[in-house]
Formats: sequence, structure tokens, C-alpha cells
Amino acid sequence: MTQTHTSIAVLVGSLRSDSVNRRLAEKLVSDAPAGVRLEIIDGLAALPFYNEDLDVGEAPETAQRLRDGVAAADRVLVVTPEYNGTMPGVLKNAIDWLSRPYGVGALSGKPLAVLGTTPTPYGGKWAHADVRRSASVAGAVVVEDATVSQSSMDVDVLADPEVDRHLKAAIQILVDHELEASAA
Repeated sequence: MTQTHTSIAVLVGSLRSDSVNRRLAEKLVSDAPAGVRLEIIDGLAALPFYNEDLDVGEAPETAQRLRDGVAAADRVLVVTPEYNGTMPGVLKNAIDWLSRPYGVGALSGKPLAVLGTTPTPYGGKWAHADVRRSASVAGAVVVEDATVSQSSMDVDVLADPEVDRHLKAAIQILVDHELEASAA
């Protein structure tokens, strides 16, 4: 059951303009189910490295835009590759900015799912585990069942119907998660 008017902030862990993960995120945005709006939050490359000295009083404009975009969404979807067995640094930096102010950061209480692809047999599972751990520490409610770590070694992840089915199911699980939590 899809809640109407659900918004999902999408963070893409790859900065490369033609990355498969960015294209995957764009495909998810264009194929969003009825009543669900996915919006890619751009600008991660412009974020300064998190430094508490920069976060006194007013945050830098790029950090505040990121915080506002995530805070305005009902949930968060991270679409990321794996770099050297972990999440890309730009994504870790974004999570650090989103974790502040401590206890009330933009991720606090937000349902969050992770998916993505890499050209390895593991499909990015280590990066996705690191994102889930870091986001959880930052206050997000990680939706474990919505994680998709897809290898792109033997399949075109942008065109394969089975991969598409898994990704759409993950989005639906993320959307439905809040309904279950608010019904309790």
C-alpha cells in the first residue's frame, strides 16, 4: 500500500556525471510509483569536509541546503557504489553534516534505505553496510529489507527486468516502512 504524497531525498555516492549509480538514481526518480516523489539532492561535491568549527551558528550554505533537502523529505534513499571496500568519502561527509546538530540532525528518525551497484561480485555490500551503520549512528531508521547490493558484472543493471523489480520492491518497502511505524 503506497502512502500518497511521500517524498524521498536521494543521495548519490558517486560524483561522476555519467556514473551507473547516478543513472540508476535518475531511473528511480523517473519510475517513481504514484504518490511518491524522489528527488536527488545534488551538491555533495561542494560540501566542505565536516569540521565543527564551520558548524558554529550558521552552517555553510551548501551544508544547509543538504540539511534542508533531507529534513523536508519523509525518507532517505542512498544510491552508492563501493570504493575500496567502503562508501565514497563524499557520502560519509554528507552523513556527517546531516548528523548535526547532535540528536536533532536531518537524518534523525528518517527511514533510510541503501542500494547501488558496483562491478564486483559483491555489488557494494560493504559500502552499503557502512552507510547503514553510519546513518544509524546519525539517527536514521535504517530499513534493512530495502537494501539492494547489485553486481553489474553479468547484468545491465539499467535494463535488466529482474534488477528493476528488486529496486522497485526496495522503494516500496521504504515507502511502506513509515506506514507500519506510524500504525504502531
